[in-house]
Order: sequence, then C-alpha cells, then structure tokens
Amino acid sequence: MKLLIVESPSKAKTISKYLDGKYEVRASVGHIRDLPKSNKKAIDIPGGFIPHYEISPGKEKVVSEIKTLAKKADEILLATDPDREGEAIAWHIKEAVGLKNPKRVVFYEITKDAVQEAMKHPRDIDDNLKQAQEARRVLDRLVGYDLSGLIWKKVRYGLSAGRVQSPALRIIMEREREIRAFIPENFWVISADTQTKNKDGLQLVCSEEPRDEKIVDKILSVGKNNKWLVSDVTETEAKRVARAPFTTSTMQQTASSRLGLAPSRTMGIAQKLYEAGLITYMRTDSVNLSQVALGQIYNLIEKKYGKEYLQPHTFTAKSKNAQEAHEAIRPTDINNINAGENEEQKKLYDLIWARTMASQMTDAKIMRTKIFVQVGSNEEIPDFWANGSRLLFPGWLSADPEGTGDDVILPKVTVGEELKLVNINAEGKQTEPPGRYSEAGLIKELEKRDIGRPSTYASIIKTIEDRGYVEKINKALVPTDTGDVVSSFLEANFPNYISDTFTAEMEDKLDLIAEGKAEYLKTLKDFYGPFLKEVKAKDKIDKINNFGEADPKFTCPVCSGPMIIKLSKNGKFLSCAKYPDCAGARKITGEEMAGPKETGEDCPECKKGKLVLREGKFGQFISCSNYPKCKYIKKDAELEKQNSTGVVCPVCKTGMMTERRGRFGIFYSCSNYPKCKNDIKAKPTGKLCDMCGALMMAGTKTIPERCSVKTCLNHNPHKIGKIA
Repeated sequence: MKLLIVESPSKAKTISKYLDGKYEVRASVGHIRDLPKSNKKAIDIPGGFIPHYEISPGKEKVVSEIKTLAKKADEILLATDPDREGEAIAWHIKEAVGLKNPKRVVFYEITKDAVQEAMKHPRDIDDNLKQAQEARRVLDRLVGYDLSGLIWKKVRYGLSAGRVQSPALRIIMEREREIRAFIPENFWVISADTQTKNKDGLQLVCSEEPRDEKIVDKILSVGKNNKWLVSDVTETEAKRVARAPFTTSTMQQTASSRLGLAPSRTMGIAQKLYEAGLITYMRTDSVNLSQVALGQIYNLIEKKYGKEYLQPHTFTAKSKNAQEAHEAIRPTDINNINAGENEEQKKLYDLIWARTMASQMTDAKIMRTKIFVQVGSNEEIPDFWANGSRLLFPGWLSADPEGTGDDVILPKVTVGEELKLVNINAEGKQTEPPGRYSEAGLIKELEKRDIGRPSTYASIIKTIEDRGYVEKINKALVPTDTGDVVSSFLEANFPNYISDTFTAEMEDKLDLIAEGKAEYLKTLKDFYGPFLKEVKAKDKIDKINNFGEADPKFTCPVCSGPMIIKLSKNGKFLSCAKYPDCAGARKITGEEMAGPKETGEDCPECKKGKLVLREGKFGQFISCSNYPKCKYIKKDAELEKQNSTGVVCPVCKTGMMTERRGRFGIFYSCSNYPKCKNDIKAKPTGKLCDMCGALMMAGTKTIPERCSVKTCLNHNPHKIGKIA
C-alpha cells in the first residue's frame, strides 16, 4: 500500500480521483501539533530555543489512524501546502507519527496533470523552510508572552501584544492621531447645472473652492447675471494599462473593495477553490504565469474577444522577496469561465478569472476631456470646468468591466458655445482629515512597509479585531480605547521593536533562514538577548493607574471630588481620584455609572471583603468587594437550577453544564465557574465523543450532533468526515 497525507479532507477527496487508486489518501485536518499554552513548558531557551510540541487536543485519533496506516505502507508521501507552514506541518506529521523516510510532494494546483507530474518528483522535507516557520512561531510566542506579561502588570490584566500585530496597530493609531490633531477649515463647493445647445445636461464646478463667504456671494451673483461660454475644450488620449494577475495581497484588497469580504473570509473561500482544483495556490507574492497557462489564455482571448485584444504582458513583483518560481493566483483551467459551489465562491472565482484574462489583454484607450467655461467677459470670477472621459477601445476592460471606475461621460460641445444656466448653488463644507484605513488599505500599507508576508496579512487583521483593539465601522478600522492604550504603551516603551524597520528586517532574517543563508539559533539569540534585557528594564516602571485627569466639569457622583480616566475591559471610564476610598464612577461621556451596593454579607471565600451587588454587561450579579484580589461570585441557586442542562461536567465531575449568556450570545459552562472553566458553544447532549472523550453537543439541521472540540474530526462530520 502507498500512503499520501494531505491537510484537508476536501483536498484529499479531489486528489484521490487523480491517482487511479494507487494511493490511500488521508488528511491531517491542518496542524496536528502545537506549542503548549504554558510558556514555561513551550520553549527551552537555554537549550537553544528548542520548542516542545504537544499533540493538539482532538488530534490524538488522527495521529493514531495515520500510525496504523503507515505501518502497512510501502511508500509514504506528505503533500501538505506548498509554503513554509505546509513544510512545517509535513515535518510535524513525520515526527508525531514516527515516520522514518517520508517524501515530500507539493501541488501548486490540484489538477490531474499537475498532481500526476508532482508525484514524479518527490523530495525530502526542506529543513530550511521548516526552521524558518519554527523560528517565526518561537519568535511570536516569546514576544507575545513577554510583552503581554508586562502589559498585564503595568496596564491591565488580560491585554496582549504581538510581534507583527503590534506594528499594524501602531500604523492605525498613527493615522488616528493625525485625525484627532486635524483642524478643519470651512470652504464652499460651487456647482452649476447647465444645458448645451443640443439640450444635453452638463454639470460644472468652480475651479476654486473659496474660503470667504463674500467671494461665494459674488460668484453666485455674477453667475446668475452673465452669459456662460465654453472657453476651451481639451482632449487627451490616454491608456489604462492592464494590471498584473492576483497575488495574495492584491486579491484580498480587491475582494474587500469590490465584494466587501474580510481578508480572512477571502482566504477561506480561496482555500476551498484551491482544494477543489479550480485555482492555483492562493498564498503567493509572485505575478508570474506558466507558459502552459499563458498559451490557454492567449487562445481564449482570441476566440472570445478577437486578435486585436491580445497583448502579452510580463509583470515584475513589487515584493523584493517574491518567490518567482511560484505562480500568481489564476484559474487552473481558463476555459472554465464560471465555477464555485456557492455564491461567494462564484464571485471570487469570477474576480480571479477576470483579472487573469485582463492581465494579457491590450490596454484600454480612453479620451480624457476637460471643458472650461467662462462666466461673463470681465474675468471677475474663476472659470468653471468639467472633467470626464469616453471609452475609445475597451481592451482589457472587456474581461473586467468593473475596472472602469466612476468615469463621467461628457456631452459634445464647441469652443464659443453658449450654455444655458439651469441652476447654480454653493455647498458649505469642511476640509477633511486623512481617511482611516480599510482592511484593503491596511494590507496595502503593510505590504508597502514590508511588514508580514502573504500568508499573514489576514491573520494580522483578524487578531487585532478579535482582541478588541480595533472595530470595523463602515469598512474603516477604528481603534478602540483599549487599542489606543496598548499601542501608546508599546510606542512609549518599545519603539524599536514595533517600528517598520525592525519588523521588516526580522521578516528578511526569516527569509534568509528559509533560503539556508542564516542560522536558526543565531537569529533567535541575536534578537532575544537584547529584547529580554529591555523587557526586564521596563519592569521597574510604575503601573499606569490612570490615563490623565478627567474634564473638570465631570466630578465624582459620590463625593463631588475630581475624577481620572481609567481603563476597564470595556474601554475607558471616569473613576473617582480617591478610589478605593471612594467608588464613584462615570462613563467616559460623563453619565453616572451605577456603583456596587453592599448586601450586608461577608465574603465566604476571602473572609475580608463584603459581598456587593454589581451591574455587569449582562445583568446584575453578587461578588466580593475585594475583586480582583478575590474573585468570588455568589451563585443564584434558583437561577442555576433553572438554567441547568442536567449534564454533568466531564472535566470536574461535580458541576452541571449550565446555560449562560455572554457577549457573543448563549453558551454552556460548568456551574463551578470560575474554579472549573469548561465551556462549549451549543447545548450538550450528555454523550461523550468516541474520538476524544469531550462532550457532544447539539448541531444544526445538517449535523445532528457534533463534538465540542473544534479540532476533533467529530466536530463537523458533515464537511470533514471521519478517517476510515
């Protein structure tokens, strides 16, 4: 028997069709090992930054099944994704299963020809690629734990920082400070609706935007009482050059602006298209297309649009570290014009197909037109004008019509022609600050500054959103109070480690490890020694107990004293400066917050505090007044009984799984919380998973029951299926 191991079950299903039954194809379902949560056990720093991996929860069954199959196999091939992470997963499978001489194959596209050709060229696992990925993982863990630990002590418990996410947050905050410092100015936009001699409408705008209202009144008066004559018409032929086929970055940006998809969602959809054999590998910074693909594209252009639309192009990657041996993202079969299982897949596939075709087509030709109009003859006021264009030859826009933008088509006019004024008006406006970054804009900025790599852009943005450091409001990434505080702390204390230069240089060093030009141990030593020294030095700084004085108009609602700005997990608020002697508080906007009220009971846990009634995000609860030193929470026995599912907690064996409501809706957790923190998202059924032993929970219409552990194969059997 021959065994081929891939990452995903859907990829396994597609590949197995192309191997004519010669290989048993199995899926690892992503990573099978990871660093333990405890940093003390995770990395042996004195021993040479040696990571200690553990089998991921729920993956024990997968490892066992692969071991059993491997014993019967004469040949074992590892065909995980063709990037550093895929190389690392292949190595982890080898180590966890104990494979002696497995070979590695890579598929840049999952088509019959590509798969069968790749199978002819097995190789050893590339240790350089694996070490580069391991170095990234170790670096991120070390930076994250050390910086997060310091922030917990000096700012607030529960905050965190990351090697690449923190520079991204800093970029967002720098823009936010520009916006805050911006002083708007008033100005007026004066527009006029006119009509040509052929009765065509022509909208004009004043060539100047006056700041003085007297000038505005004068322009309106002159405009209403004088003739409007076309003084000049300039026409310039221009080209719209075809764009390069998609890289990971440009695909994410375009999908965000045109389809409204978050980068992480775009990558998930692209992964499905790749696994189904519809597109080439979607993590790439190359703009190359293979000669075979180019031949197919040329033929289809001539057949579908005509020879005059064909214009071969060669593009150069913007990234200095682009892997030119790879290809850009393209359809595996360009003749497959429509593909995808659902609406989202179809839309993204259409985008990729259009961009690929357009990249090898002639430039679009347009006529840029500018019409100048003089009002009166004494030149008392500025000219009015109109900008627009008309399409002379569509070229690549035939394949990608949405690339036209918002061009205005102007009517035909002649110099000296008199226009009829229909209406003239002035609209008061204010100058605007620079715009906030959208997800697409931030990806473009990260790529420009060489921060991160194609495979990391989506996770960077998802991380800072998940941590509550930014919010997406009308497509704009807006930093929260918490994000502001975290970024300000890091900028003040670790400016070098979150700078563009340092972050980009570290990415270059990881690339050098991947190329075999730098050593894993030396790279980590050179970084971690100075970094740890600086973290320890900052341990002496005072804890930040407040973030400035509150506006004097907001006084303490209890003692009428001054207030200061503090940070809670829900953002900034105003606290009495005498706290803890006075517990008066207000929202950051000034409204009074309901403070804790004593119940008259002593805390049964710490014996020192009093039980107080507090107002939480999801209602009232009773806890110790010494929080956070004492985290006792009094349980409402009647409510616990009412909300109990009757299922015993499989972790502590004494509590009952109880329905609760959190920030993301209803979930189920142990009644012994916080001593036992076992929780699941859906209602427990009382049965235990036969694969990993965790609770089974109620599923959906298509999945009656599933395991509560995401990484377990029983978690989503409808999509994943069990390993035979």
